[in-house]
Amino acid sequence: MQRGRSWFGCVPMSKAALPVERDFDLPAVKPSWPSSVSDGGFAKGSIDLGGIEVRQVTTFAKVWSTTQGGQDGLGATFFKPAPVPTGFHALGHYAQPNNRPLFGHVLVTRDASGTGALLAPPLDYALVWSSGQDDGAGFFWLPTPPDGYKAVGVAVTATKDKPQPGEVMCVRADFTDACEAEESVWSNDKDGFSATALRPAVRGIDARGVHTGTFLARSDVAPASVSALACLKNNSAAYTSCMPDLAQVNAVLAAYSPHVYLHPNDPYLPSSVTWFFENGALLYQKGNPTPTPVTADGSNLPQGGGNDDAYWLDLPADNGQKERVKKGDLAGAKAYVQAKPMLGGTATDLALFFFYPFNGPARAKVGPLTIPLGMIGEHVGDWEHLTLRVSNFSGELLRMYFSQHSTGAWADASQLEYLDGRPVAYASRHGHAFYPREGLVLQGDSKLGVGIRNDCAKGSRMDTGGGRCELVSAEYLGAAGKVAEPAWLGFERGWGPREEYDIGREINRAARILPRAIKERLAQLVNKLLVGEGPTGPKMKGSWRNDERDP
Repeated sequence: MQRGRSWFGCVPMSKAALPVERDFDLPAVKPSWPSSVSDGGFAKGSIDLGGIEVRQVTTFAKVWSTTQGGQDGLGATFFKPAPVPTGFHALGHYAQPNNRPLFGHVLVTRDASGTGALLAPPLDYALVWSSGQDDGAGFFWLPTPPDGYKAVGVAVTATKDKPQPGEVMCVRADFTDACEAEESVWSNDKDGFSATALRPAVRGIDARGVHTGTFLARSDVAPASVSALACLKNNSAAYTSCMPDLAQVNAVLAAYSPHVYLHPNDPYLPSSVTWFFENGALLYQKGNPTPTPVTADGSNLPQGGGNDDAYWLDLPADNGQKERVKKGDLAGAKAYVQAKPMLGGTATDLALFFFYPFNGPARAKVGPLTIPLGMIGEHVGDWEHLTLRVSNFSGELLRMYFSQHSTGAWADASQLEYLDGRPVAYASRHGHAFYPREGLVLQGDSKLGVGIRNDCAKGSRMDTGGGRCELVSAEYLGAAGKVAEPAWLGFERGWGPREEYDIGREINRAARILPRAIKERLAQLVNKLLVGEGPTGPKMKGSWRNDERDP
């Protein structure tokens, strides 16, 4: 889907343009996706939710904007979708912070059931808030739905006159699902007003809630809760019918597979799982002192059972071999890909999992000092991942998720760095958490300058294109998809022994010169951020069947 230009009017020469005043386009030309071998509808521009047809609109007309407050103090802009395709109806307007290029969408709908009963205009609109009483101000209106229907978005006008009844439509309740706040777009503390982007409250491979692209407006005068609005719901029996087939998945990976920069001072690099097994990885069983070498394909690994500590993997017993395996094998490293439906089958998530034989020790920052934390943070076996979210309407990359230890963060496609038209990620030194930019990210108290360091820089680069992505799971394709999961994917125990540290002793040894209060603060951070869940494989991640975890 080609993104059109949004109208902002003329920007005075003396005024620097805000980022939102330009559209974002992906740096590479979107490819022509292979035709589906079935009746699939990937990247066809339209999706049937079981009676309601939806399309994704990415062109907008500005209604009102402010350059005060909000993210980076640059304000926000509020838009209406324009043009809306003939026969379709808007469900709500779109809002975006001004600190990034314009890149978003809202869904528009038409009743394709033949009944004409799935959509209805609101009975009325309630004024939530206005920035003033003169024309040219922003007026925010919450639709009043008829009985049995739900409002899905709000309308914004530049006059005090209520919107026309058909400005936005309401949806029959059985075609809606619960939503929740996702991101604050803009707020005005003086009047208690806030605009918040929305997303489905339940998200996972079996969830049916659809991201609509609308937002919630509320104020002290009209304190509407999130329950005042809903998202769409995919009621189609074949809700994955617009997912990409195998050839299309490979084409999407070819278009968007990321470049990964490793830190130049990190000796612990990724490898393929096969290389790890072939170079002496050992399987231990609780109560048995004699380990078993792992076969190259992992076929002798026990399956299922959860992470019950009955089995675990470890490095080779020979010290020389152990040190060599710790350093990985970047030349043969792979990204192992899970393809899954998300947002009611309107998006495809491609999770790229990276394996490291060893995770290095952590380092702390205390003011200007960098303090190595001894053995704290070291463990055998490390799995981290990046997730590409792609629109099933267009095949366009929407955003990318960066796993960061036990949590992570999304970044919109407009906020990513690109190389040769494909996104870039940075793996932190020793810990291998992913970030969208190089530099230091401090986990802890940034105001006091006390925390765990995550340093990213351009060292060796792993290009996951050119066949280095291996698709290991795509359950939605079924038997016809012919994606055979490798045996090692079913190993649910630890990819390394559970590590136990004497936190206080290690910190006292590493940070002898620090005041006691700072040492105690470091110990708290270590316990919170670095100690706990052992290294388990991709299928044991909560994101395997659910959405990614927010901070």
